[in-house]
Amino acid sequence: MISGLPFLNVDRSFLGAAWRARLDPAGQTHALALAQHHGLTDLLARVLAGRGVTVETCQGHLQPTLRALMPDPDTIVDMPVAVDRLARAVTTGETVAIFGDYDVDGATSAALLGSFLRRAGLHPLIHIPDRITEGYGPNEAVIGRLAAQGVTLLVTVDCGTGSPGPLAAAKALGLDTVVIDHHRAASALPPAVAIVNANRQDDLSGLGHLCAAGMVFMVLVALSRRLRQQGFWAGRPAPDLLADLDLVALGTVADVVPLTGLNRAFVTQGLAVMRDRARPGLRALFDVARADGPPAVTHLGFLIGPRINAGGRIGDAALGARLLMTEDPVEASRIAEQLDRLNRERRVVEGVAVDEAEVEALAAVSEAASDGRTIVCSGESWHPGVVGLVASRLRERFNRPVFALAIEGSRATGSGRSIPGVDLGRVVQEAVEAGLLIKGGGHAMAAGVTLDVERIAAFRAFLDDSIGSAVARSRAEAALHIDAILTARALTAELVGTLDGAGPYGAGNPEPVIVFATHRLKAVQPVGTDHLRLTAEAADGSRLTAVAFRAGSTALGDGLRAALGRPVHLAGTLSVNRHGGGGRAELRLIDAALA
Repeated sequence: MISGLPFLNVDRSFLGAAWRARLDPAGQTHALALAQHHGLTDLLARVLAGRGVTVETCQGHLQPTLRALMPDPDTIVDMPVAVDRLARAVTTGETVAIFGDYDVDGATSAALLGSFLRRAGLHPLIHIPDRITEGYGPNEAVIGRLAAQGVTLLVTVDCGTGSPGPLAAAKALGLDTVVIDHHRAASALPPAVAIVNANRQDDLSGLGHLCAAGMVFMVLVALSRRLRQQGFWAGRPAPDLLADLDLVALGTVADVVPLTGLNRAFVTQGLAVMRDRARPGLRALFDVARADGPPAVTHLGFLIGPRINAGGRIGDAALGARLLMTEDPVEASRIAEQLDRLNRERRVVEGVAVDEAEVEALAAVSEAASDGRTIVCSGESWHPGVVGLVASRLRERFNRPVFALAIEGSRATGSGRSIPGVDLGRVVQEAVEAGLLIKGGGHAMAAGVTLDVERIAAFRAFLDDSIGSAVARSRAEAALHIDAILTARALTAELVGTLDGAGPYGAGNPEPVIVFATHRLKAVQPVGTDHLRLTAEAADGSRLTAVAFRAGSTALGDGLRAALGRPVHLAGTLSVNRHGGGGRAELRLIDAALA
């Protein structure tokens, strides 16, 4: 559907990218059919057509609902077994422990399950591991302490699929384990009563795109139904699972899983729940983050998610789950302020590591024999809690898969981030099976690893051999795909609202990229930390404002400053700036080129 011709003859932008029209002639015909059949504006129809929406699926895409998109949870392998065991724990009043992950998906998953069990009358113990002292996933020391506290059922959320040793230890201590996860699974599964993971090799549910919070929600739907069938809810209020979609939406957006199918319904309806501001923890976090306007995907991804993650990165990993579960507004405000402070500290720590990593990455890229090279960088002074962010920054800059590793003694722990078409979860699993990694896991776009320092070079070579050709193909096909051309006069809050109708946007459903062609650059000013604000003027005298985030010290910033006073093509996504209570439409600049 994507055209192979340069868009506006841009073969090399300020960022060195080629621009291509998202729609080829057949796609444009498809967009016309969408506009005529559903009464859509031409721009909205073009956006939908560019994302594979058909005349038949259009209505469901614009109005995704759980009723239409959610399958029977029992289609997931091991779901009935897991629900049986959880129902028995609820009805007999067992002591249940929830072992989560230290990221947003883990926090939301733990809060979802923990809140449900509390409403069912249990008092679950929740453990979120310390990233530095415990690492990812269940560990034998904590399992031993939980067993000593009388735990009879251990439920792992957003982890556990790759933990055969700790789960075998749990079994030896007499604990039953239920795993609720979404990470890629090996053919040999750990010993557990049930492993509910749509990314098991034997699962045919087609729900592998769900994050862990989405998987937990599926379990809770089935569990609530089972308890209803057993008459458990008679005389007591059953949990309102729809009111918990705010947590599912947060986990879905923060874990960057595809916003397609059921995930679209989760996020759309979850954002609607957030508008009621009923959950004290989220209300406090929105306030401390100074999020303006109604809740949106951008708020979750750039304001709320990073603050919850800050606890797991450089502070108390359990803060996020406690915040999301508390019903006390005072405690919620206290935790939210603590997370906000940790997030500010995280930015400083991250900045230092990114600066050092960029030097190593530049050297690696310049030495690369081909464009298929991956980047593996490491540092002894890097905080393990920020290596995932370092990998993300380098991936954005170099458009290659990146692993950033924090070295402590003879061990290195780190995170990887990928580019489209390159499956990191698969290659990490292969590296574990090959004995290169002590442990590792993940999904297509992100993964975590632990390895001996002496194996770093071998791991880098393994990556190049395994995914080098896929990286080369992805980079060769990379281009900025343009949805439409507009002029400054057309940029209004109403227009942004129309485009929002095709949202929520995110992974798998990218935001529309709009070009403002041949607008004269009137001002380029630094704002904040390495951001740029610019003003451009169309031929008719109308003006637009744009913000280029983290562009000040990049090739995009250099190109914009050099082009001041000249006509340029500006490409980016549209938003409404509500700062100060207003509603001014503006451009979030992605790239630019001389006209």
